[in-house]
Amino acid sequence: MEVICIQEDAYFDLLKKSYEYIKALHDIKEEKWVLPEKAMEMLGVKTTKLQELRDTGEIEISQPSKKVILYNIDSIRAYLDRHTRKS
Repeated sequence: MEVICIQEDAYFDLLKKSYEYIKALHDIKEEKWVLPEKAMEMLGVKTTKLQELRDTGEIEISQPSKKVILYNIDSIRAYLDRHTRKS
């Protein structure tokens, strides 16, 4: 058996490229709604800021049940685009 060692960054880059390749190969679309954890990761915020964005209507939500809140991925991207600036 052969063992191949690669750096952590290279490993995650390879995983990302593999994921994108498979997604394109099978014409897989991204989900329209994401969980709070994914929304916070995309925005780089914590729970309090996410709630503020939700409460002010900056990003769209869906609440299919009392304890479940989903975030519209397109509205998150639009929010990020609105706050883009050149440095």
